[in-house]
Amino acid sequence: MKQSSQSHLNPALTAVEREPVAAFLPEEALTEHIADDLDSNPRYSVRKFHSEILPDDRVVSVYLPPEYLEQEDRRFPVLYLHDGQNLFDGRTSYIAGRTWNAHTTADELTLGGEIEPVILVGVANTGLRRMAEYTPTRDLKMGGGDGQSYGRLLVEELKPLIDRTYRTLSDARNTGVGGSSLGGLISLYLGFTYPEVFGKLAVMSPSLWWDQRSIFTVVDQTRPRPMARIWLDIGTAEGVRHVRDADHLERQLIKRGWQSGVDLAYMKADGAVHDENAWSERFGDVLRFLFPSC
Repeated sequence: MKQSSQSHLNPALTAVEREPVAAFLPEEALTEHIADDLDSNPRYSVRKFHSEILPDDRVVSVYLPPEYLEQEDRRFPVLYLHDGQNLFDGRTSYIAGRTWNAHTTADELTLGGEIEPVILVGVANTGLRRMAEYTPTRDLKMGGGDGQSYGRLLVEELKPLIDRTYRTLSDARNTGVGGSSLGGLISLYLGFTYPEVFGKLAVMSPSLWWDQRSIFTVVDQTRPRPMARIWLDIGTAEGVRHVRDADHLERQLIKRGWQSGVDLAYMKADGAVHDENAWSERFGDVLRFLFPSC
């Protein structure tokens, strides 16, 4: 894999040995996942990332499209995804063996000409601090509210490092951010807070209920309106309240100027629940809408 020498010089992003991957798993799961095709894939890398803004180091996984190695003068769009341990490798996922299959889906759609080649960057959550980092405001009962600092980590530290290390298209039109649940909430917030950075948003099963639905105020009052392309979805089996909130967000976005089928897609996934399998099934549609082939 060709990459800038800066990836070796910058101490914030250091290689993670393959063996410690198992440390993320409960002991009883270790025998079930001994080897993985990712281990020998030259387009996949796992790095430890250190931030000066938030206290905990985190793992960053990068998956490059096939064309990255084949077309050495080409630059590529980037999609940053939260809960990175659940995206690619079943040995690191929250439930062992259950992932979004993000890399295989992206490869299939790229090779089939359905999407443009895109670099996927998975940013792992930090366990106990996940809720705090993925929430933009502080809830009186549940706490949280470090989302602004997490946004700074992505915008001021990680994205510049990725742009230096890989051949990226770094403008907002070619940079997306996405996630599910609280990851969907923080993605929506980041798109409205940093419209000059993130021009594509994957808002999957978002936790819009957080802090008395305060995110609706952000969507309503942000001026000027971000020009982002937005994917929004919810599973019909996730609960009536959550479906109702997603319906409200769609109406709010349309009222603010987004057009369904143009720069806004809203999917109600029939019978889908709130888990990795559901998001894996929808991830291909996310890529098709956000990164359509030219």
